[in-house]
Amino acid sequence: MKDLIKSRSIDLPSASPPIPKAAPEAKPCPETDENLFEKAMEGVTPIARDNCTEKVVEFIFPESSRRKEDAEVLEKLTELIRGGEGFNVCDTPEYVEGTGYHIPPEIAKRLHQGEYSIQAYVDLHGFTLNDALEAFEQFMKWAVMSDKKGVLIIHGRGLSSPAEPVLKKGVVEWLTRGPWRKWVVAYSSARICDGGAGATYVLLRNRPVSKRFKKSGARRTMRNEEPG
Repeated sequence: MKDLIKSRSIDLPSASPPIPKAAPEAKPCPETDENLFEKAMEGVTPIARDNCTEKVVEFIFPESSRRKEDAEVLEKLTELIRGGEGFNVCDTPEYVEGTGYHIPPEIAKRLHQGEYSIQAYVDLHGFTLNDALEAFEQFMKWAVMSDKKGVLIIHGRGLSSPAEPVLKKGVVEWLTRGPWRKWVVAYSSARICDGGAGATYVLLRNRPVSKRFKKSGARRTMRNEEPG
């Protein structure tokens, strides 16, 4: 063998022969929607369009309850804008009212409802607080000297104020904490026809409340509240 190898009479393979790879299996081609539709429609005869009739059906829908409700709301809103009908100032957060010494709260409610006549008014809308106080003082002095019982103070709603209505708050303080408190029977926000929350009715006394009246009225109140 050595002699044969040396003489190179036999050729030995340098490497093992490559193993042939198997050919990949061919995947079936998926059918398209058109092919599936054609198979499903095999044997079906189309109808000639000359034999077809188109029928148009008209539906008349009755007015729904929702439309009626919207119409009613729109009508009420129109009445509110035109004349303020259906709007109660006393139901809003802007409403104010109060009473003087020993006066039942019902008087303020009656004042707001218009049961007392208004004989004079002053318009403070647009004034600064100091100018409004000066005009308020002059008006109240004139009203008392002129024997006016029901007056109207217009101060605006204070919508342009950054925080709270300055003039409106000032008027309430002047009526409840200042010297004019002795003259006030009751006060309340006006009705919508007289300015609503932007004005205040004031009912005045014939004479200011005295200290004696305060004490006697307080004693009467205590006796009325004692259980029987």
